[in-house]
Amino acid sequence: MWNHKRVYRIYTAMRLNLRNKRKKRIPPRIKAPLLCPIGPNITWSLDFMHDTLASGETIRTLNVIDDFSREALCITVDTSLPAQRVIRELEKLLEWRGKAEKIRSDKGPEFIAESIRDWGEQHNIQWEFIQPGKPTQNSLIERFNRTFRQDVLDSYIFDSLADIRKYADAWAWMYNNERPHSSLGQLTPTEFLLKYGKLSDFPTFQQDSNSNSDWNSLVLGVAS
Repeated sequence: MWNHKRVYRIYTAMRLNLRNKRKKRIPPRIKAPLLCPIGPNITWSLDFMHDTLASGETIRTLNVIDDFSREALCITVDTSLPAQRVIRELEKLLEWRGKAEKIRSDKGPEFIAESIRDWGEQHNIQWEFIQPGKPTQNSLIERFNRTFRQDVLDSYIFDSLADIRKYADAWAWMYNNERPHSSLGQLTPTEFLLKYGKLSDFPTFQQDSNSNSDWNSLVLGVAS
C-alpha cells in the first residue's frame, strides 16, 4: 500500500525535492564594431602566437600592428612573454612611435593582468577586449598572424631564438615596405602612410634599417 508519506520519502531519497537552480541572465556584452581608424596611432591590435624550435622548445611571439595602415609595429619573440614583458615592449613602442588612443586584444591572462590595466590608465590608453571565442572582432591582427605563420613560422625550422628573431625582423621590414595589401588599394603600409602624408609624423618599423637586403639574402638567396 502506497500512501503519500511513503511516496514523499522515496521522492526525497531520490533527491527529487531539490529545487532546480535557474541560470542567471548575464547582461549582453556590447560588441564593439571593428572600425577602420582615420589615422595612425588611433588603434593598435595585439595578439600572441605559439611555435616550437627544432629542439621542441616552445616559443611565443607578441605581434602588434597599427589598424590604420596594417603596419607591423612589433614582433617580439621569446620563450616567455608575461604581462611585465608586454609592458616593456609597449613602452619601447611609445618611445619611437608615440601613444595609441586604443589597444585591442583578447582576454588572455597577460592582457587582463592588473599591471596591464594600471599601465593603460597611467598612459590614458583605452584597452578594448574582444568577446571570448570571437576572433573576427580582431580580424586585422588575425590576418597578420596568418600571413606571418605562412611566410615564416611554417616555412622554416629554427634552431634558436636568435634565428627566428632575425627572420621576423627581416620579414616585418618586407611586409611594411614591399608587400602590397589589397585592403590598402594594393599599397604597402609605408606607401599608404606616405599617400596620406603621415610618414614623417609617424616613424615606421625599421624605417632606416637595411633589413631589405637581410630578407633577400635569408629567403631569396640574393643580395639587393
